[in-house]
Amino acid sequence: MVKVVPGQERAVFNALQDKEGIKDVYHVFGEYDFVVVMEVEGLSVLNRLVDSIREITHVTSTQTVVGAEL
Repeated sequence: MVKVVPGQERAVFNALQDKEGIKDVYHVFGEYDFVVVMEVEGLSVLNRLVDSIREITHVTSTQTVVGAEL
């Protein structure tokens, strides 16, 4: 989940679309602005992807939730 500076949602959405490993980006309302669905091989790759999201201009915070298929 990603929080951004108000009014900068479009810019962050576009930047998220360009990242490899991101499957879907949903604009949501509430505490966070986006739910980002990622599919990566391993936690080290996940950590690098999350770090790259945090480096996007106007991203103020992230929250990561790890899920697995049953």
